Amino acid sequence: MIHLTESAVNAVRTAISGSTEPVEGLRVMVEAGGCAGFKYMMGLVASAEPGDIVTEQDGVKVFVDEKSKPVIEGTTIDFVVALEGSGFTFDNPQASSQCSCGKSFG
Repeated sequence: MIHLTESAVNAVRTAISGSTEPVEGLRVMVEAGGCAGFKYMMGLVASAEPGDIVTEQDGVKVFVDEKSKPVIEGTTIDFVVALEGSGFTFDNPQASSQCSCGKSFG
């Protein structure tokens, strides 16, 4: 479904351990918007929603809603540390186009 690199898993684990609220995993979804048509949305969540597809990688649970699945299936999420800034990147085989920020795709 979705693959997290080792760097992404470590970044999510760090975020979970630093959370003041109970966290069960990472929600990844897609919403209409952004400069290319769709934008990625991510956040820590306390539990799965009804209908979520739940996967686990190296002890990190990832939740994806059924509506987002077709447009992000096969995506690799990485966490990159660079001079320009740090953050998550997405390599999505379903995307036919992508904006320069890397957070939006079509």
